[in-house]
Amino acid sequence: MQPNGCIIVREMDAVFKALADESRRALLDQLHKSNGQTLGELCAHLDMTRQAVTKHLLLLEDAKLVVVVWRGREKLHYLNPVPLQEIYERWIGKYERHRLQALSDLKKGLEQNKTKKE
Repeated sequence: MQPNGCIIVREMDAVFKALADESRRALLDQLHKSNGQTLGELCAHLDMTRQAVTKHLLLLEDAKLVVVVWRGREKLHYLNPVPLQEIYERWIGKYERHRLQALSDLKKGLEQNKTKKE
């Protein structure tokens, strides 16, 4: 059995790989605009064959960025933002916190200087 850290890294690698392609990002944008679309509805917004869209959707499903729900015979595709949130927390949020703290400290320092001068 592998440590949890290795599993998380592989999952993030799959997300980054999925996001690397412009067509897959376009599919995610379409699902963001209108969640729960069929393959046909998604194909209508893209200049790609049905087979190409299917391949992209499978990769997005493997990365857990898209989840599928069957409604009768219809296969509906939904955006799953959780992997994106995990990337934000891991790669973006920690850097942003420091920047926001620096801006807050700067603001407090400037306000203190202003008060001393008055």
